Amino acid sequence: MTVTTRINDDLAAWDAEHFLHPTTHIANHQKGIMAGRIVTGGEGSTVIDRDGNRFLDAFAALYCVNVGYGRTEIADAIAKQARDLAFFHTFGGNSNEPAIRLAKMVMERAPAHMSKVFFGLAGSDANETNVKLAWHYHILRGEPQRRKVISRWRGYHGSGIVSGSMTGLAGYHTRMGLPLPGFLHTDAPHYLRRPDASMSEAQFLDWLIERLEAMIQAEGPETIAAFVGEPVMGTGGILPPPEGYWARVQEVLDRHGILLIADEVVTGFGRTGAMFGSDKFGLRPDFITIAKGLTSAYAPLSGSIISQRVMDVLVAGSEEHGVLAHGFTYSAHPVSAAAGVATLDLVDRLGLVQNAAEVGPYLIERLRAELGQHANVAEIRGVGLMAAIEFMEDPAAMRWFEPMTVGPKISAAMLARGVMARAMPEGNIIGFAPPLCFTRAEVDQTVAVLKAAVTEVLGG
Repeated sequence: MTVTTRINDDLAAWDAEHFLHPTTHIANHQKGIMAGRIVTGGEGSTVIDRDGNRFLDAFAALYCVNVGYGRTEIADAIAKQARDLAFFHTFGGNSNEPAIRLAKMVMERAPAHMSKVFFGLAGSDANETNVKLAWHYHILRGEPQRRKVISRWRGYHGSGIVSGSMTGLAGYHTRMGLPLPGFLHTDAPHYLRRPDASMSEAQFLDWLIERLEAMIQAEGPETIAAFVGEPVMGTGGILPPPEGYWARVQEVLDRHGILLIADEVVTGFGRTGAMFGSDKFGLRPDFITIAKGLTSAYAPLSGSIISQRVMDVLVAGSEEHGVLAHGFTYSAHPVSAAAGVATLDLVDRLGLVQNAAEVGPYLIERLRAELGQHANVAEIRGVGLMAAIEFMEDPAAMRWFEPMTVGPKISAAMLARGVMARAMPEGNIIGFAPPLCFTRAEVDQTVAVLKAAVTEVLGG
C-alpha cells in the first residue's frame, strides 16, 4: 500500500497552531515534524483518512471500537436520542430512559455479586469514583484511616490526579508531581521480567505474593483501602497474569479487609473472550471500572459497577448521613447511554464475545508460527483478542534493547504498509487489540505486515 499525505494546507496548519493533542510530543507536532493524520471515516476494522488512505486498525483505536467502525445502528440511536432529549441531568433522582435501560443491561452482564452502576464519562473518572467510594465505604464502617491504594507497576488506570497516581508507568508521573502520597505500587506479574532467570513461574508467583504481603505489613494493613488491577494488563504491555495469580492476590486482600477494584476499561464486554475479565480469571471485585467497550467509543461513557456488600454500606450510610456528595454534570448522559444500549445489543447480536474467543487464539497461533523463531522475539502472549509480541536484543542472555527504540520503528513500518498496531511504552512491544469483529483473513493480513516490518527493522 502506498500512503499519501497532504501537507501545508489550512486544516493541518490549524491543527498544529490551535489543537493541544493528548499523549503527543507537543513541540514536534507544533513544528510539523510529527506527521499527523486526519481520520474521516471507517468501516468494519478499517479506518480512512482524508487523503483516501485505508488502514486496517489492529488496535481498535485505543482498545475501544469493539463493534467496528461505521455501525449505523449506533449512529441512528445517537441521532434519535439527540432529537428526543439531548440532555438532562441525573442529580436528585432524575433519570432518562436510555440510562435506565443501559444500567439494567450492564447489571445483567456483570458478575452476580455486583449491585449497581454509576455512570461517568471516561475510565479515568470512573477509577477516581471507585477510589472515592472506597474511602467513603471505610469511613462509614469506622475505619477512616484506610486511605492508601495499592496498584502495580506497568498498570494503567488513567491520567487524572488519583487515576494517574495509580498508573504504574513513569511517563505519567515524571514532571507531573505524581504519584500522590499514599498511592503505592507493587510488582507487575510479568514472568519474562522476573528478578531471577532461574525462577519457575510458580516460584515467581510466590515471590509476587510475598512482596505484596510485605508491602501491606510495612504500611500497616489497617491503613490500606483498596488494591486496583486490570485482569489483563493493557497499556503496560498486554500482560496476562500467571496461572493462579488472582486467586492468591484475593486471598491476601480478603485477609486484610482490602477492597478490590477490577479495572476492566479494556477487558470489559468481550475483549478477553468472556463478557468480563473478572469472569475469565475468577475475580470477586468490590468495584469494576468500565468504559471503552461500553459504547465502542461512539460516545464518551464510563461506569463504576459496585458490589452488593459495598452498596449495603453506602445505603446504610445514606440513611444516616443523607445525600451522596458525588457526581458529574454529564453522569448518565442520555445520548451516550443510547450509544451504550445500541452497542451492547450489537455485541450480543453479532456474537462478538464468541468471536474474540475464537479469533484471538488464531492470532496468537499465527504470530507464533510466523515470528516465534525470530532471534529477537522474546515472548508472544495474549488472551482473547489481546496479543503482544516483545523484542529483546538477546532473549537467551536476557539482554534488552533500550526501551522504545525498536517497537516504534516496527509500528511505523507497519503503518506504512497499511496496518495500525501499537508500540507499547517502557519496552519494545507491539500490541494488538483489534475490533471484536476481526476476521481470520484480517489476522493473516496483520501478521504478514508485521513480519515484513520486523524484517525491515531487525532483519529476518
